[in-house]
Amino acid sequence: MPIDPQNAFLSVQAGLAQLSTLIVSYSFSAIGAVILLIVGYIVAGLAERSIVAGLGHIHGFDATLRHFFSKIVRYAILILVTIMVLGQFGVQTASIIAAIGAIGLAIGLALQGTLQNIAAGIMLLALRPFRIGESVEVGSIAGTIEEIGLFATKLRTADGVYILAPNSTLWNQPVRNFSRNGVRRSDIILSIGSWNDIDRAQKALLAIAAAERRVKREPAPIAFVSTLGDSTVSIALRYWTSSADFFATQTDLTKRAKQEFDSEGISIPLPPPEAPQPEARRQ
Repeated sequence: MPIDPQNAFLSVQAGLAQLSTLIVSYSFSAIGAVILLIVGYIVAGLAERSIVAGLGHIHGFDATLRHFFSKIVRYAILILVTIMVLGQFGVQTASIIAAIGAIGLAIGLALQGTLQNIAAGIMLLALRPFRIGESVEVGSIAGTIEEIGLFATKLRTADGVYILAPNSTLWNQPVRNFSRNGVRRSDIILSIGSWNDIDRAQKALLAIAAAERRVKREPAPIAFVSTLGDSTVSIALRYWTSSADFFATQTDLTKRAKQEFDSEGISIPLPPPEAPQPEARRQ
C-alpha cells in the first residue's frame, strides 16, 4: 500500500511538535532542578554554619557534638532537596520516602550496637562525667581519658597501656572520677609495736605532714589509731592533697614516715619468722 506523503508529513510534524513540547517541558524542569540543587546546597551550608555558631555560644557544649548535629541538619536538607528534584521530573516521591524509611529501619536494626554507642557518646559529651586528661575508673576499666568520640573513648592506663572502650560500656556503669573535684583524701597506715609511745608516733606523722607543702592545711591533717593487734598498733595519717599530687605525695610521705619513726626510735615490728619445716623421714 503506497504511503501518502501528505499524511507522513503531518505525522512527522506532529511528532516533532510533541518532542519540542517535551524538550521545553523537561528543559524547564532541568533548569528548575539545577536551581533547586544550587539553592539547596547553599541553604544546607548556611544551616550547618549557623548551627555550629549557635551551639558554640552555649558554654561547655562539646565541639564534637556541634559538628555532629550540624552535619545531620546539612545532610537532612540535601536529602530533602534531592527528593524535591526528583519530584520535578515526575518521580513518585512518596515511594522514595517509604523506601528511605525502610532502608533506615534495616540499617538501624543491623547497626543496633553501633547506634547504642553513638547515643552513649552523645550523652557522655553532653553530660561530661569525665573530660580529656581526667583519671577515671568505670567497672573494670581504669585510666586517663585521651579522647572521647561518638563511638568509643580512648584511655591510657597507669602502666601505659592503650584502651579503646565502647561508649555504651562506659555509659551503663557508675563512673569514679578521681580528678573532677580537684582534691583527694589519702590515708597512710603504719603498724608499730604496742610497746611504743602512741602519742609520739602521732606527733611524728603530723610533723611530716606539716612540713609537706603539697598537703592541704584545710581540712587539717589528723593522726589516729586505726586498729589494734595482739602486739601491734596501726597509726593512720589522714590528709588532703590535690588530685594531681595524690600518688607522689602518698609515696613521699610513706617513705618519710618510716624514716621519722627510725629517727625517733619507734619500731615497726617484723613479721614472725617462719617455723622450720621438719625434715622428711628417711625411708
